[in-house]
Amino acid sequence: MVSVPRFMICAAGSGSGKTTVTCGILQAFINRGLSTGAFKCGPDYIDPMFHTKVIGAKSRNIDTFFADENTVKCLLVKNSRGNDINVIEGVMGYYDGIANTSNASSYDVARVTGTPAVLLVNAAGMSVSSAAIVKGFMAYREDSNIKGVILNMVSPSIYGELKENIEQTCGVKVYGYLPKNRDISLESRHLGLVMPGEIENLKAKLGILADEIEKTIDLEGLIALGKSAPDVLAPEIEIPEAGRGVRIGVAADEAFCFYYQDNLDLLTDMGAELVPFSPIHDSEIPEGISGLIFGGGYPELCLEKLSENAGMRSSVRSAVERGIPCIAECGGFMYLHTTVEDTAGKKYSMCDVIDGNVYYTGKLGRFGYILLTSNGESVFGGPGTQLRGHEFHYYDSTNNGELFTAQKPHRKKSWRCGHGNGNLICGFPHYYFYSNIPAVGRFLEHCRRYGETLK
Repeated sequence: MVSVPRFMICAAGSGSGKTTVTCGILQAFINRGLSTGAFKCGPDYIDPMFHTKVIGAKSRNIDTFFADENTVKCLLVKNSRGNDINVIEGVMGYYDGIANTSNASSYDVARVTGTPAVLLVNAAGMSVSSAAIVKGFMAYREDSNIKGVILNMVSPSIYGELKENIEQTCGVKVYGYLPKNRDISLESRHLGLVMPGEIENLKAKLGILADEIEKTIDLEGLIALGKSAPDVLAPEIEIPEAGRGVRIGVAADEAFCFYYQDNLDLLTDMGAELVPFSPIHDSEIPEGISGLIFGGGYPELCLEKLSENAGMRSSVRSAVERGIPCIAECGGFMYLHTTVEDTAGKKYSMCDVIDGNVYYTGKLGRFGYILLTSNGESVFGGPGTQLRGHEFHYYDSTNNGELFTAQKPHRKKSWRCGHGNGNLICGFPHYYFYSNIPAVGRFLEHCRRYGETLK
């Protein structure tokens, strides 16, 4: 049993202000000198990046579709080690999960991990009704784990009355409020911005937000709530050392930045050395590597720079042709194509590993969680090999491949996707490595064998 001080900020639905309140609380804790951890429910890459790069809190995803319950608890313990307090940001509405169920919802994460939840209620335009929302959410499940409330968009003049009514009617503590104030609101467009100038502006905004939260939210009470969370029982996960001596080049720059940190950590825990490089700024892939990984990100915003770097494109193509094991997800998959079109239809030359063109569709394609089942051999394993992942992209390809059958959970919808010829595995899906550790081990074994041919 391990003590993990923690609480979750959840809400009735998207647009309630979860990100603003969570980021403000994280910043306030860091301003107090607390070692602060952050988690994001769901498959989102951007919020954890934002928590880490802008606020400075060590942040990870926590997801009950991607991983079994024991793995979720193990990663919670592992990633919270040494933290004074940990804040989990929910996703969508508290009970909203996969396909009109509560599976993989914020509630599901709270249930599996025993985390006390604080319900954020956007109370703009209401008074007594705010108590009805709280009461309904607490009563919907006997094990709701809702242990507190924060009110958003509330006038200071009526906060006291709302607090008293909710506490008397619902029997739950109200930890404070946030008033309506444009100067302290984080809009969704902020979250993808990682340029230094934007970070500087956002840090100033976060400073104002944290100062306001110090005045209006009971931070000491939230810390006490977090410390009251039950200890976590999680047997250790066995991690094979399949990657000892393996060096893997990982594309990392403004075009390729979508990585689950737990995926990268798993590779290093298995013995691999990760070597970051930039397909935009470097002239070729790193020397002495025996594997390549191209994550997702924003290649569509960097098409001209990626295309102009002919040396890197040639280096990647030559390495893949020589047999280097390579994983490419979404944006990385786009980069491996012959061409990628921008939103105006102009084509840019890419690596020409995948014979095809990537084009803008103007809408999300095949969006959401997927269970991937292999139809053939790949560096992850043979037919029947399964991984869990998700897709999120506005672009599509004339050559999506047929390595995997992707199945939407709890739905009848499925499709073929992905290439797995020899050393290459690539497609629009993002993979979650902890969903199949042996498959990751097989990839590393391919890398090790390829590295031996270079000696």
